[in-house]
Amino acid sequence: MKRIVSVIFGAIFALALPFALAGCKKNGKVLRINEVTHSVFYAPLYLADALGYFEEEGFEIELTNGGGADATMAAVLSGGADIGFCGPEAAIYVHTGGSDDAPKVFGQLTKRDGSFLVGREAEPDFDWKNLAGKEILAGRQGGVPAMTFEYVLKSEGVTANLNYGVAFNMMTSAFESGVADYCTMFEPVASEFQAAGKGYIVASVGEKSGAIPYTCFMAKPSYIAKHGDRIEGLLRAVTKAVKYIDENSSDKVAGYLTKYFDGTSEASIKISLESYKRIDAWVKNMAMEESALDRLQDVIEEAGELEQRVAFDKLVTTDVAQKVYAEVYA
Repeated sequence: MKRIVSVIFGAIFALALPFALAGCKKNGKVLRINEVTHSVFYAPLYLADALGYFEEEGFEIELTNGGGADATMAAVLSGGADIGFCGPEAAIYVHTGGSDDAPKVFGQLTKRDGSFLVGREAEPDFDWKNLAGKEILAGRQGGVPAMTFEYVLKSEGVTANLNYGVAFNMMTSAFESGVADYCTMFEPVASEFQAAGKGYIVASVGEKSGAIPYTCFMAKPSYIAKHGDRIEGLLRAVTKAVKYIDENSSDKVAGYLTKYFDGTSEASIKISLESYKRIDAWVKNMAMEESALDRLQDVIEEAGELEQRVAFDKLVTTDVAQKVYAEVYA
């Protein structure tokens, strides 16, 4: 875990300058969000923007792509981003590292792993035991994607070679170039990769792993205290978007999302939405539950990446998310 904390804090210096140049529009009425990756997995965030929900709250969002939870957390710690949107393990590592003003999770959006396992051959009768002895690109060591994948392999009694040496945002291109036997990919990348004849989706990692707090919104307590209206506005907008997805067809939702995915067809986005609906990817109530954090920390401990557990109240705040949920789903 010390290695992971060092990576996070080391990344601050590399990220501080690029992110400091962002978010200077409309007299500061911009909420700067650094997302761990860009995917239809986070459709409610983009849909909230497309439907004007953020505008209704009095601000606009500015998205930057961290390409990994360590970089996202570094952007928040350096002040280069107001909000981090990534796996809560990043906040856990910072808390156990003793940082002042360590970020707190104030909202959870996804409750399962959103990646799909892609192989080089079609496997209509795929079994997880097929991965025995194979090389797999499944994420950064200590990150929730990699640890969730490790958890699945252990539950199946499978020993495989997880390649941690490729940066999260470079895994797909590395796989395409010939690295590894399998690679995990988010949507719409997985479907587009398959449609191009470059590989085959063989399984959903989230469907196999079960519920786990996977991607959350987090910010420094000092920012939450000063900008509580934006925190509440963000949660209300995204919660409304989750409700919209539940109540409308994927065809209709996909039409709103095309502008957020240049070069991706509306049909592909619809397929991605259906994939995530099928595995019940999104929460309705964005207030993280203590039992969910307990399970996540169990997974991190099992992976050997947690020296001490973090108390729920120290890491998570739920009051605003509970308030928003009661309003939107009244």
